Amino acid sequence: MAEASILPAEVLRSKHVQEMVLKGEEPPPKYVCRDGDAVMIIYISISNAVCHGISSTFLDKFREVSREYFEQPMEEKKKQAKGVEDFEGYGADPVPEEGQFLDWSDRLFLEVYPEDQRNPKLWPENPESFSCILEKYSIKMKKVTELTSKAMAKSLNIEENCFLTQFGERAQYKARFNYYSRCQRPDLVLGLKPHSDGSGYTIIPMDAEGLQVLKDEQWFTVPKISEALLVLMGDQMEIMTNGIFKSPVHRVVTSKEKERISVAIFCSPEVNKDIGPEDGLINEETPRLFKKVKGYADIHWGYYQKGQRALHVAKV
Repeated sequence: MAEASILPAEVLRSKHVQEMVLKGEEPPPKYVCRDGDAVMIIYISISNAVCHGISSTFLDKFREVSREYFEQPMEEKKKQAKGVEDFEGYGADPVPEEGQFLDWSDRLFLEVYPEDQRNPKLWPENPESFSCILEKYSIKMKKVTELTSKAMAKSLNIEENCFLTQFGERAQYKARFNYYSRCQRPDLVLGLKPHSDGSGYTIIPMDAEGLQVLKDEQWFTVPKISEALLVLMGDQMEIMTNGIFKSPVHRVVTSKEKERISVAIFCSPEVNKDIGPEDGLINEETPRLFKKVKGYADIHWGYYQKGQRALHVAKV
């Protein structure tokens, strides 16, 4: 442990969490982010979360191929290995700024849409069905986000396609497969540090435990509902709705008993597109809270690397 504490983050990051677990190693100091804090767990209730039109059979296939990927030998997964500063590929997030801890997880991060943004070399050939199933799953997630955008607009009594217009014809879809290995010190180490998403939406199947959402300075555990999808608002939807819908701070805790896999689909407006509050949501009673902003995803990432939120940069 003493030797690991002097290693630079780049060296630690090149060592996959799965490898450390297989060797029986304890989390190095760069992963320690908590002081054994006790968290009161209160389960939140989510209604109508299973009315998404995706069959349980297909969700089972998607879960199976995700697990098959991570259960492959390390040599196979390293065919999609990414560099320390890269987003896309197999590994983990780029090394954060000095003073920020590392997440206890390994990930496969892929650009999905627009199709010309994909890197075919990073799409796994094994399992053989991986690419086909991811393609089908992504199409279904696009439909979910489109329906969600229209439903939210209707609930606010504004034109139903207004949010889709802000996302643009080349809205960005990215997939992140997360593998949270078992951890011997779940009291000290997090699978994913507290943050809000810089996306418009983040869609996560609710088939894995460990996700917690912060509300009123208290962490609420999201329940496991195998057939349900959780749609999290990202910062960009909070901006578009003028603060009516919130982008929650969330995190993933680790487990000593079992590993866990989750898959997040991020939907964001097309690159370099101005976004801002819908005009129909601004009046004398509800003044404008946010200004128009361009390239928010990049702005968000800069603050995320510092362990901070970026939403303030868009506030009036």
